[in-house]
Amino acid sequence: MDGNTVSEKKLRYMEFLRRETGNRHHTDTEDMQQYELLRTGTPAAVDEAVRIFSSCLPGNISDDPVRNYKYRFVACIALASRAAIAGGMEAERAYNISDLYILKMDQLSSVEEIKSLHAEMFAFYTDEMAKLDKKTVYSKPIVLCLDYIYQHLHEPVRLTRLAEFTGLNASYLSTLFKKETGLSVSDYVLSKRMEAAKNMLKFSTDSYAEIAVTLAFSSQSHFTRVFKQQTGYTPKAYRNQFFRR
Repeated sequence: MDGNTVSEKKLRYMEFLRRETGNRHHTDTEDMQQYELLRTGTPAAVDEAVRIFSSCLPGNISDDPVRNYKYRFVACIALASRAAIAGGMEAERAYNISDLYILKMDQLSSVEEIKSLHAEMFAFYTDEMAKLDKKTVYSKPIVLCLDYIYQHLHEPVRLTRLAEFTGLNASYLSTLFKKETGLSVSDYVLSKRMEAAKNMLKFSTDSYAEIAVTLAFSSQSHFTRVFKQQTGYTPKAYRNQFFRR
């Protein structure tokens, strides 16, 4: 018996069994339709995903039914997150949604629970995509910039670094960034830092000094001054008003 996990002999035997039993996998077109619907925020994505996920065609990845559906869930959400990114969702957000759903799935113990969570997951991604402004389509260099900024809010983000990262001239990138986002690089970075600061004030107990350091402000007083300029609230007043709401 061949000891290799995957061998030509084993592949041929599996092909023979599928021909003899009439079983097959979904075609690429059949399988990818659900993700294209998700990418465009089309509600029909959920029904299509449920139909494919419940179909017998994908085959068995494990002899244990629950484990088989868990493996399939992970494969589905990996493709769903990438479809969402292709449709304009920030990569880090898409991956965080994926991580949270996989953690939840890992606690389930029945096929029906996994199917239900799969439908919920697909509906969540699809709804998120429907909320995005579909008129906003960014070029590849700007998508790279947005992802870089999202992942580096904890440190200074400079135009020169973005130019190096995208391989473009700094002056050209600055013009392109403003044209596509409506903001300069520095203003866009500041807007994202303000979003992050609001969430930290609402949902964490981090001190104002810790938030200032985390978001790369030079000092707590600098953070307080900028936050009030941008929101009309001091960090303390904002937390008192909106904490965990």
